[in-house]
Amino acid sequence: MSAARFAVEAVLFDLDGTLVDSLPDIHETANRMLAELGRPPRDIDEIRRFVGRGIPTLVTRCMTVGTQATDAEIEAAIAVFRRHYAVVNGVHSRVFPGVLDTLEALRARGLPLACVTNKPEAFTLPLLERTGLAPYFALVVSGDTLPVKKPDPAMLHHACERLGVASALMIGDSANDALAARAAGLPVLLVTYGYSEGMPVDTIECDGLLSDAREALPLLA
Repeated sequence: MSAARFAVEAVLFDLDGTLVDSLPDIHETANRMLAELGRPPRDIDEIRRFVGRGIPTLVTRCMTVGTQATDAEIEAAIAVFRRHYAVVNGVHSRVFPGVLDTLEALRARGLPLACVTNKPEAFTLPLLERTGLAPYFALVVSGDTLPVKKPDPAMLHHACERLGVASALMIGDSANDALAARAAGLPVLLVTYGYSEGMPVDTIECDGLLSDAREALPLLA
């Protein structure tokens, strides 16, 4: 763990794999989609590697890794995934240990918090509500809030502008979060318990690793 301290005005959090373990719901949804389309199921470790760049990328990976699908089949599959996810989203998802304590402590310090995720708003807001996390966030920037997603830094710039701050710490679980933060000129910490698209998190350039979200608290000036 880096011993650096971050003098920031806000904290930005990724959602899936950082705040919430949503993998069980995503896995179930993916396999409901695949079953409806007459394709074999994927195991949960495959789905873990597919998560991170939004639903279209997840579905494309489900439909093409080790097999083939046309663009039209992928587009149809995305619609099927969304239909099933609207039912499954939040059913089995759980907040990671230490997250609630961290959010409570940051709120007590008066730091504004934002959730910045590649998940579409139609699924982000219900998931935050169902897990009890919604009240902690002054702002939610979802995967369809802007025309681009992480690792594009525009989502982080947008969050800072909306919060009215010049500096923020990004906390995420993948290279998408790290690259977006670096490009935005913001410090970034990565959790070691997330998904990270199958990439070992300790190989991703960042300002520190967290085995528990609470470890961020003493690093904030």
